[in-house]
Amino acid sequence: MTLARSISLCLFLFLASAQAAIVNLGYASYKGRSLSNGVSQWLGVRFAAAPVGPLRFAAPQDPPKQHGVQLANQHGDICIPTADYPIPSGTSEDCLFLDVYAPTGAASAGAKLPVFFWIQGGGFAADSNPNYNGSALIEASEKNIVIVTFNYRVGPYGFLAGEEVQEHASLNNGLKDQLKALEWVQKHISKFGGNPDHVVIGGDSAGGASVTLLLSAYGGRDDGLFHAAAAESQSFATMFNVTGSQFAYNNLAARTGCNTSKDSLACLRNLNVTALQKQNINTPFPGAPGSPLYLYGPTVDGDLVQDDTYKLFAEGKFIKVPVIFGDDTNEGTIFVPQSTNSTRDADAFIKDQFPAITHSQLATINKIYLNPWQTEPFPNAGIYWRPAATAYGEMRYICPGIDLSSIYAAAGLPSWNYHYAVLDPTSEREGYGVSHTIETNAIWGPDMVSGTPPASYYTINAPIIPVMQGYWTSFIRSMNPNTHRDPSTPEWETWGHGQDAYRRIFLRTNQTAMETVPMDQRQRCRFLTGIGGQLHQ
Repeated sequence: MTLARSISLCLFLFLASAQAAIVNLGYASYKGRSLSNGVSQWLGVRFAAAPVGPLRFAAPQDPPKQHGVQLANQHGDICIPTADYPIPSGTSEDCLFLDVYAPTGAASAGAKLPVFFWIQGGGFAADSNPNYNGSALIEASEKNIVIVTFNYRVGPYGFLAGEEVQEHASLNNGLKDQLKALEWVQKHISKFGGNPDHVVIGGDSAGGASVTLLLSAYGGRDDGLFHAAAAESQSFATMFNVTGSQFAYNNLAARTGCNTSKDSLACLRNLNVTALQKQNINTPFPGAPGSPLYLYGPTVDGDLVQDDTYKLFAEGKFIKVPVIFGDDTNEGTIFVPQSTNSTRDADAFIKDQFPAITHSQLATINKIYLNPWQTEPFPNAGIYWRPAATAYGEMRYICPGIDLSSIYAAAGLPSWNYHYAVLDPTSEREGYGVSHTIETNAIWGPDMVSGTPPASYYTINAPIIPVMQGYWTSFIRSMNPNTHRDPSTPEWETWGHGQDAYRRIFLRTNQTAMETVPMDQRQRCRFLTGIGGQLHQ
């Protein structure tokens, strides 16, 4: 073959690979792109109208009709975060977009593939896992799944609450964006080769919290939007009702000058987004000494979110589907200030996040956790950093996951739990350990995430990637992490019942095995879940 013919053939194959089916959604047609790995992608697909102008603080609306074929070859802007000014590049109020990844030709072949619907984390203050690429997971599934990622409103744009919002706008719009995207999946995913009757939701951190909130939405009403759920580092933060949230509304109105208007909500809606964002800052909860990590979040509205999460699950008000819950060993290290050098520092941090906590409860936490001699010193870190981080990590993440696994198992439902414990040399040396949501690098693949993965995931920890992808794609495909798992990995047993309960999988490079939750951790969790209702988790 001549060089010219070879170049022409390569050019033809490149152009052919760049073509993907045009998908007609009724309101718009989108043309995606087929990649050389056999995966096609449609990026920046609008699933709801732009939530701007009169739609600011409103529930998501249907997307408008668009004429012609839209090129779906770029991610849409992500939603504007809290406490970040000027408005960061690549973010916008007009952010309700999703991406679809599917095996090339799946729709034309009449495939009905399982769907993985991924919910980003970010403390409901940011879309912190934007634009994850689904290619590696689809390849790991043997081209047998479809993946949807999307943006949802955060901060005051998604979670402003108060009587004015309740009466004249809409509460919990960030969660309603998620439901709107799930409704979009039900209507349209078959056009990409996905099966609307086999949708698995998943998410990390606030995305994991979203999973639990969707499982308990409307008191556990099952609208058939999803059929299994996997929550990573499910977050149980303080939640306020509408009255308890009024302080944040009042403060925002005062900072923007809208408190002097006859209609403060209309004033907030009419503000230039730059002026609004300048005042979108974190402020303390009432009764707390300092600002929380995240000011805005889901509100107990008596409808979509009918009560605190602990209480809803304890009362059986949740959707009955197969579930995975789980956590990382050192969930709290990236949150607690490294300078924490006394019980006073630790107590102030915890009260900033959970303002309803009492002096007696803090004293018990101090007794259980805050022994500085239980940890080795780390560079530039106070001696109470790691103990306080352990307390916070179990309080907000690990113990809620343990509780939910027990509740689902007691209800006779398939329930799996994991303990992610993959050691990265740099993180261990710096004291962060196996930190919050680090497992996303293994599940999605280190080249497919939007953050910077630990270097060890390309070297000594590379073997954990097929392990995690095997379990996760198996769960997506069969709602059981074992059916299609990597053949070299152990069976992931369910949580269990009675004396056989508290089983979870211990995930570590070349050491993955089943373990039982240690008795001392169970005892700590009994105390923390016992006070969860008082803390409005």
